[in-house]
Amino acid sequence: MHKIVSSVVVTALASSLALAYPAHAAGKAPAATVKEAPLRAHLAFLASDAVEGRGTGQRGGELTVTYLETQAMAAGLLPANGTSYRQEVKIAGVRALPEKSNVGIVAGGQALPLNFGADWVWGPGDAKPDHSMDAELVFVGYGISAPEEGWDDFKGLDAKGKVLVMMVNDPAPTAAEPNRFNGAGLTFYGRWTYKLAEAARQGAAGVLLIHTDASASYGWSVVQNSWAAAERFQLADADLGTGMQGWITDATARKLFAAAGQDLDKLRAAAEDKNFKPVVLNARVKGEARAAVRTLNEYNVAGIVPGTDPKLKDEVVIYSAHWDHMGKQGTEGDTIFNGAVDNASGTAALLAMAQEAARAPSKRSQMFLWVAAEEQGLLGSAAYAAKPLWPIEKTAANLNLDSLNWVGLVKDVSVPGSERTELGAMAAATAKAMGLTVAPSRPDLAGGYFRSDHFSFAKAGVPAFSVGAGSTWAKDAEANSAKAKTYRAKYHQANDEYDPSWDLSGMVQQAQFTLNLGRMVADAPKMPAWKAGDPFGKARTAAAK
Repeated sequence: MHKIVSSVVVTALASSLALAYPAHAAGKAPAATVKEAPLRAHLAFLASDAVEGRGTGQRGGELTVTYLETQAMAAGLLPANGTSYRQEVKIAGVRALPEKSNVGIVAGGQALPLNFGADWVWGPGDAKPDHSMDAELVFVGYGISAPEEGWDDFKGLDAKGKVLVMMVNDPAPTAAEPNRFNGAGLTFYGRWTYKLAEAARQGAAGVLLIHTDASASYGWSVVQNSWAAAERFQLADADLGTGMQGWITDATARKLFAAAGQDLDKLRAAAEDKNFKPVVLNARVKGEARAAVRTLNEYNVAGIVPGTDPKLKDEVVIYSAHWDHMGKQGTEGDTIFNGAVDNASGTAALLAMAQEAARAPSKRSQMFLWVAAEEQGLLGSAAYAAKPLWPIEKTAANLNLDSLNWVGLVKDVSVPGSERTELGAMAAATAKAMGLTVAPSRPDLAGGYFRSDHFSFAKAGVPAFSVGAGSTWAKDAEANSAKAKTYRAKYHQANDEYDPSWDLSGMVQQAQFTLNLGRMVADAPKMPAWKAGDPFGKARTAAAK
């Protein structure tokens, strides 16, 4: 009965918004100008308790998908997948069951006292419910194998049956090699997702990542909320991971290494050298690790504004945002992780943009794509890239929106990663036309380019980046800067909630810039290209063949 009532409410809301904001006005279509009213309305609903934090595999996620497809229809978008707005994403869900497990770490012959959640977290990476562990621990530094950098942390190690202990991030630059691993910026080798995948490629039984706030760029509470308090997901039909995947706190790592007769700081220092070799620890993971496992279908939602040019309409510009957040967790206190900024903001902005794009089409077609399960490792965008609804070789660009500006107007816009392609020059031209400047480029210390859904497109060869909020406030700089910084404590927490008093002028500005840039790409004589030598540029060339 509850589902039926919800369906009626959503359908009624879709109809009312369709009347309030018609997809096509009579006569000549006006300029595509993003409006605050629909953006705020969508944001308020998507961040409300009614959709329960938009959790993957949860009722709130189902309601969100229904809302998005009805709103895409109301905005005047055509279904992107035949007659459907949905694209199926097959997912395996796993939830560690520490209360039914007895797995632990024995170091120096003694059991290390460990509390699940507080000291370490783990779960299966192969979607199997039971694992009997008796595996030697081996420290492999950064866990990187990068031939182009002349770097191999494994150096002939037979990792089969072993649990690999790794640092996150990647080796720091030196005076002799100031540009190794992109200098001060983080490369994909530094991302924890790469490290889990590399451990599987090495044939390991498991992998434990050492967490520090600095190296991960977020606190342990983010790891707890993602790994201990919630169900985790992976693509059901993708390559499987290791039997155990997890994190340990820095304090736990220090206790482990000391008990195993090693000095963690000395090993960390040694791992900064390319001559580092794996170090076998006098420690083992032992016991039974159990998890609840299920398979389910999630959905990307996609709609099309057909292009107007007879030839160029066969090519597409894709705007994307992830609709999911952390959903409902726990049984006490505030159990709903609303995810207002992350990423009801981007989801709502795409809806407001789509409404305007449908009123004023461009030469190339435009796709509005809301992807699933970003919080689980970019799963929805990865599934799209593996089975695209539009040929990759005819996809001009992907512009992604994630965690938008909720504070106020800015004088500039951030376009990190756009410099890899001709999108950089187009972004600068778009900003100038809007009276904005492009924010100065900064080293990507946290690996932001590899952490949002645009990266799935970049790996497939599509010029792509996420549009940032800028860094220079148009007014009240000190107050607005302080206000923006308060979000750090709300990231992936239950208090990332919508406030009706928010000034959304900056969010509208960010959405308008993204739509303007997309339209510039959509009306250009040719599709943007990658800069010479960029490794991602080869993928689209291969797809075209």
